[in-house]
Amino acid sequence: MREAEHLPDNKEYRKLFGLDIYLTPVFVISSIAIAVFIVGALVFKEGATKLFGATRVWLTTNLDWWFMDITNLLVLFCLFLVFSRLGKVRLGGADAKPEYSNLTWLSMLFAAGIGIGLLFFGVAEPVYYLQKPPLGITPGTAEAATAGIAATVFHWGLHGWAVYGVVGLALGFFAYNRGLPLTIRSAFYPLLGDRIWGWPGHIIDTFAIFAGLFGLATSLGLGAQQVTSGLNYLFDVPANNTTMVVLITIITAIAMISVVTGINVGIKRLSQFNVIVALLLLLAVIILGPTLYILSSIFNGLGTYFAKIRPLSNWIGRTDTSFVHNWTTFYWAWWIAWAPFVGTFIARISKGRTVREFVIFVLILPTLLCLLWFSAFGGTALHQHMVDGYTGVTENVEAWKLELALFKMFDKLPLTTLLSSVAMMLTIIFFVTSSDSGSLIIDIIAAGGRVDAPVAQRVFWCSVEGLVAIALLLGGGLKSLQAASLATGFPFAIVLLGMAVCVWIGLRNESRELE
Repeated sequence: MREAEHLPDNKEYRKLFGLDIYLTPVFVISSIAIAVFIVGALVFKEGATKLFGATRVWLTTNLDWWFMDITNLLVLFCLFLVFSRLGKVRLGGADAKPEYSNLTWLSMLFAAGIGIGLLFFGVAEPVYYLQKPPLGITPGTAEAATAGIAATVFHWGLHGWAVYGVVGLALGFFAYNRGLPLTIRSAFYPLLGDRIWGWPGHIIDTFAIFAGLFGLATSLGLGAQQVTSGLNYLFDVPANNTTMVVLITIITAIAMISVVTGINVGIKRLSQFNVIVALLLLLAVIILGPTLYILSSIFNGLGTYFAKIRPLSNWIGRTDTSFVHNWTTFYWAWWIAWAPFVGTFIARISKGRTVREFVIFVLILPTLLCLLWFSAFGGTALHQHMVDGYTGVTENVEAWKLELALFKMFDKLPLTTLLSSVAMMLTIIFFVTSSDSGSLIIDIIAAGGRVDAPVAQRVFWCSVEGLVAIALLLGGGLKSLQAASLATGFPFAIVLLGMAVCVWIGLRNESRELE
């Protein structure tokens, strides 16, 4: 029997998930809790800074195994789906057709799923690993340079996208094949049954909103730091909290316009434009930079990535604890925190795709694009340091001014001002696409899966995202942003495991029905 037959009656469903969305338990609980957080972080800045710092250290030190084991399991699960007969199942049924072309689909999921992080970490992370490589590799060597690109791709490749993939696949299947609302609780019908309409479902969706909101706020904060540093570096605009708050406010306002127009206008067009500009900037760096070194970095980085993926994925007996705690654990928590919104967004645009096609597009293609990006941007900076003797990037990375690394790299390329300006524009657009798509999805979750919630609620969640980002920045900067992702990613990791089990049950039953 299809799960849609078990939906609550119209009266109950309308009460929880109807047009009067402001009265739903998920909306009320999450709104009040987030409001308390924002006020507390802004009023008690010093205390918030200490709390965020202590939380980050405790979570990365004590729960590294938790995040690493879960992401490893999700990667294996996704690969299993690709090669199993379950990969033939189509989201929406055997006759369903994709709503978007492959290029548009890839553009939207890539823009929503990565965005600002590529520009913030694209240069800084490989250079950091040159100086402090993982797995006991000698710093400053050619091996460290190659391992630096591979380790960066490790953090932005299969593991992270597997987290998105499981959420997107679970929601897409239960929404399009079982007729349930497009919200996180729907994925748990095989385990919870009709209880998903009660408090177990409310708790699951509330966790999802918290994780998604704070994951988004982390990216918005990073984007604000990146743009502020670029404006200061190029035009002497003051690089302070006031500038970042103004930037977040302006860009949040732009995102509101995009989210009001909906997924098929603002978000779709911005995502397409985003990817085009990003590819042009990537091509410019490959041509203007050390082209042969970049090309060799692509192949060497790919080979090293597959050679090192097993030891990098293992947390037992590691001596490079700084790498594991400060980088890998944070990244996995950040991906998990982003998963509710990105996974829901991917599900929203993926009707008509087979499971196999879905997993390949969501895992493999973005990983290859990340490899190209980090090999070009990181490889150029590595070449500047190791071959040309230029220390502008490395000095800023050593001083933990990661947001300046990109612009310092551009200093040694032709068309410096143009490249830096395009990079800032791209950061802003990524900023907007992350905010608008995130607002749309959080709105859907808070409304119980309805995709036609009132415009006022979309504006509300878009505003809240900006306020949370401001509160985190003023309450501790980058460390507070990381702490927020870690804290919200931990409980949602439990939800992820449950979603993997449920989607396996659902796909297995669907496959049997098709035989």
